[in-house]
Amino acid sequence: MTSWAIMWSRQVALGMVPYYMFMPRDTGAQQYFSVPLAKAHAIFREAYKGQSGLGRTVRGPVMSTDPGKVEVMGVTEVVGEKVFVLRLLQARNPDIVLQPFFAKFDDKAIWLDDLRPALAERFIFE
Repeated sequence: MTSWAIMWSRQVALGMVPYYMFMPRDTGAQQYFSVPLAKAHAIFREAYKGQSGLGRTVRGPVMSTDPGKVEVMGVTEVVGEKVFVLRLLQARNPDIVLQPFFAKFDDKAIWLDDLRPALAERFIFE
């Protein structure tokens, strides 16, 4: 069991509701705590697999960005291109909340600013 899985299970046992797996903000200290988005998503999936329904309230990895809270939903292939599947859980523009959008896969990307749109010229929040 991963550290995340243990923490979420303990939170549920204590009556807490697991909420977000946040990515470190893009500040000066980010370099000490960040991991690539692809690795963070793999860690999240592994921890999520062992959770009960109550523990599956957690979402992640999530970045708290200027456009809103962006969740990395996964990595997939669309029209032969490997992409991140993302969505805004909260947004300045409520019309784009929960609408999936795509970014080109980059195994070194650690923040939204490191990503480029895939299958579109711009991200939905631009």
